[in-house]
Amino acid sequence: MLPYPSQSLPFQPVDDAGPDDSGEARAPVAGLHLRAALDGLEAGLVTFNRTLDILFVNSRLRSMLEIDPAVAGGVGSLLMLMEASAVLSTTVVQQVHEACQGAVDTRTPQEVTLAAPGARFFSLRVGGLVDRHWMASFTEVTAQRTAEAQAVERAKCDPLTGLLSRTLFHDRISVLLDTGPDHEPTGQPAADPPHPVRHAVMAVDLDRFKSVNDTLGHSTGDGLLCLVARRLRSVLRQHDALSRLGGDEFALLVSPAPDRTVLDQLARRITDVIGRPYLVDGHLVNIGASIGIAVFPEDGATRVELLRNADLALYDAKAMGRSTHSFFRPEMDARAVARRLIEIDLRKALALRQFELHYQPQIDLERHAIVGFEALLRWRHPERGMVSPAEFIPLAEEIGLIVPLGEWVLNQACLEATHWSEPVTIAVNVSPYQFEDTNRLVEAVGRALSLSGLPGRRLEIEITESVLLRNAEPVLAALHRLRGMGVRVAMDDFGTGYSSLSQLHSFPFDKIKIDRSFVKDRDDDVGQNAIIRAITALGASLGMATIAEGVETAGQLERIRDGGCTSVQGYLFSRPVPVAQVAGLIAGYNQFQPTPAY
Repeated sequence: MLPYPSQSLPFQPVDDAGPDDSGEARAPVAGLHLRAALDGLEAGLVTFNRTLDILFVNSRLRSMLEIDPAVAGGVGSLLMLMEASAVLSTTVVQQVHEACQGAVDTRTPQEVTLAAPGARFFSLRVGGLVDRHWMASFTEVTAQRTAEAQAVERAKCDPLTGLLSRTLFHDRISVLLDTGPDHEPTGQPAADPPHPVRHAVMAVDLDRFKSVNDTLGHSTGDGLLCLVARRLRSVLRQHDALSRLGGDEFALLVSPAPDRTVLDQLARRITDVIGRPYLVDGHLVNIGASIGIAVFPEDGATRVELLRNADLALYDAKAMGRSTHSFFRPEMDARAVARRLIEIDLRKALALRQFELHYQPQIDLERHAIVGFEALLRWRHPERGMVSPAEFIPLAEEIGLIVPLGEWVLNQACLEATHWSEPVTIAVNVSPYQFEDTNRLVEAVGRALSLSGLPGRRLEIEITESVLLRNAEPVLAALHRLRGMGVRVAMDDFGTGYSSLSQLHSFPFDKIKIDRSFVKDRDDDVGQNAIIRAITALGASLGMATIAEGVETAGQLERIRDGGCTSVQGYLFSRPVPVAQVAGLIAGYNQFQPTPAY
């Protein structure tokens, strides 16, 4: 049987032109044209009958599968044709044969992907034609499959740093925990080893990274993350795993893990390496790293437990002052549960209005009069009583409640201040997080003034200099809009930041609050007094009032007065009091007669 008989094609070409001038039929010419068209297709084609005998093969199939035309001319079956291919392996040939036989037997189309040696891939489709004939179509999809494989590999890695992705990192941990030291499933009948292999997970969070993004831009931040990744690689062994989980969070899998002493040394090494200065886009950048460590099996038997406990240890390291490390301890879990309960209660407190404001007076020493109050938030918990702001304010900032909570403080402070007998100012602290949406903040201040009827000149917004380190231009624009309402703006905690002086030139503040750390009694009173004098002189030269906070003793008051500061607040004069006591405090303060409020 001839391998390519034109009369055996499952379709007969028809020429609409009819006979030519000589009267001879033109069908053979049309057949040649059709054959040329089929040979020019991108797909390789072979047609066959129900016994898998070949009827037609186009040239594309011969070239695709590297079948010698001389050899191809001597074969009559599909199986022999496939075996003549220099590309297909015996296994793949069998796959082709089974697919074609399946199409004949079931009379349903078949489709299969063929993986040939040399990382070549073909898509095979087999379908029925007329007169009990079938056609197999071969398409090479090597480029497509390679691209897909590369996409999968890229998905396994962080596109910025090239480190393992979160998913692949989690998979690595799961694989290690499911295998013993010889990489055999621990569920096998063999006895478990007396001392299982230890694995350590280190959760690493960069300190002060957000300020780099805010002040120098995300491009510089991305460059910094790449440098951090390079430094982390340099301190790990080749078989240890390193991942960027997202943002400025990294994770390390140290396996097998050394003893606690060596892990402690490794953590110290990481904080030291990460804490060294970086030069990024011409900027000298300084950051730090906090690390939490959990070890299998003592700190968790599953991947979820290990990662969770490493995170709990990380929170502990941050609470200790950052740029340090902490090993997981069981009591951390109890603290996490307690923190979760406080978070739930905090959300309830906002809905149930369990918050209230206390007010601490601000004293003008020259006039011996109360000139203002600072509004301080208090949480009266139904079971725990008064909860310290130091406990719930950071949590409110972390879980996103500080914005609605800050707006409540603005509304309540303005409303209560309208009922006071004297037109003194009311100072309200505004969190840096409230400046992340400057339009909302400005609208909230305007709404508080409008609803209460309080004149803008009686409201004073207190901000820390960190606010100006975040998106400086929108923040400055918002501050000017607030000034346009008559609202006064004070810089709180002056002197504690590294750029306080430069911030004073960026915006004309109305007041500078000298941080309590310069007021407290210390051995170096001479140095402290010099700082206070310098701040008050600077404020005076810039037309800004100064006030010292945290004054608790008569000695501190004298030092403040000698330093040139004319306004103070602190326990020496009064603790923060509920709103019901404000009127009496104002009325009774006819003359400066400070008494300790202990």
